[in-house]
Amino acid sequence: MFLPAVLILYYITPKRFRNLTLFIVDLVFYAWGEPMLVLLMLVSVVINYVAGVLIGINREKKKLTKAIFIISIILNLGLLGFFKYIGFIGETLNFVLPFLNIPVIQVSLPIGISFYTFQTMSYTIDVYRNTVKVQKNIITFGTYVSLFPQLIAGPIVRYEDVAQQLMERKETLEQFTQGVKLFLVGLSKKILIANEMGNLWDAVRDSGAAGGAAGAWVGIIAYTFQIYFDFSGYSDMAIGLGRMFGFEFMKNFDYPYISKSITEFWRRWHISLGTWFREYVYIPLGGNRKGLGRQIINIGVVWFLTGLWHGASWNFILWGVYFGILLMIEKIFLLKLLKKAPAAVSHLYAIILFVFGWVIFYFEDMGEMGTFIARLFGSDGFMMSGDIAATVISYIPLLIAAAVISTPLITTLYHKIKSRPVLYAADNAACILALLLCTSSLVSSSYNPFLYFKF
Repeated sequence: MFLPAVLILYYITPKRFRNLTLFIVDLVFYAWGEPMLVLLMLVSVVINYVAGVLIGINREKKKLTKAIFIISIILNLGLLGFFKYIGFIGETLNFVLPFLNIPVIQVSLPIGISFYTFQTMSYTIDVYRNTVKVQKNIITFGTYVSLFPQLIAGPIVRYEDVAQQLMERKETLEQFTQGVKLFLVGLSKKILIANEMGNLWDAVRDSGAAGGAAGAWVGIIAYTFQIYFDFSGYSDMAIGLGRMFGFEFMKNFDYPYISKSITEFWRRWHISLGTWFREYVYIPLGGNRKGLGRQIINIGVVWFLTGLWHGASWNFILWGVYFGILLMIEKIFLLKLLKKAPAAVSHLYAIILFVFGWVIFYFEDMGEMGTFIARLFGSDGFMMSGDIAATVISYIPLLIAAAVISTPLITTLYHKIKSRPVLYAADNAACILALLLCTSSLVSSSYNPFLYFKF
């Protein structure tokens, strides 16, 4: 009910008040899930708005603007660090130094805090760099931070990318129509593929040793599809919703599973996060401008932080370090060899490594991770038992469909024939069918949130 009501309210509002309307409904949307912690988001809005204004006013006073900038960064990271990592820090210190017996503080993780913190920081950093103009209207700035389409799980929208759209945007019927279709594509990815792949992953994982190595590999491949269709589905929905309100958000996924190297994979996966770390961490550290040795260190720093950004758990740090090491190896010599290798070989190399990466990503318990990795290599035998084998066989058509849809094949075919009149009717019929299927599935299933909500 929320979306239709908001769309009606938005389009009957005079253009000059539409940001105010969006800001109010954004707060209602967030407060529905976080009644009290919406105040934390408002504090983040105020901190960065004030910092931007003060930096703009005192532009000529270099030391003062630098101090304001540093304070804003400390406050942003301090809020994120407290709510996301305070319990993890306490547990780690007690493990390393048990005699300290530090009380472990457990606080609720505010929904989307990692995403909106990075968005607010991008604004303050760009104002300090003098690459964007100071936003003097706090409603407009608050709208940018709290936009409900992508507030919860991205994509991370840099202020620079939407500054002009916040001030003046033109909503069109064509753009709205594209938004609806993209929203339904994302919804279908989540409901019809990701959720089902999650069910298969749960079934195989719960079967334990009965699944054997074959079941373990099928299971982690199912999780590989689940996390892609879940997260890219949310991103498509967010981008589609943005278009309904006249915004154009950046693409967040570009068929990462067709990659032929890990370097290519990370240019295609969660593009907005990679862009943020490249612009605000990697390049300021020196990027690739200070020799190979410094570049390797910079990659290590970025990937340690990337892992830490995903969660307060050692498996996420290990996951970041894992990909950081792979990227270092490719940068030093392997990438040149992969470019010369047959496409099938380099593609298989990338698939094996990113699939294995999802094992590290999923298991927060190191013991469970070790057991599952051992199972992948035959510790419990190689064949599946009859019950789990029957379950896997029933999912084979969907696994094949997921593999095909994760490539550009269907999109390429669609664009080749989309100008034909007959496709117009089929296209709209498919959208209606997708909506009906997703709705019926949601009605008959239990609550199944997006995976990236917890980050």
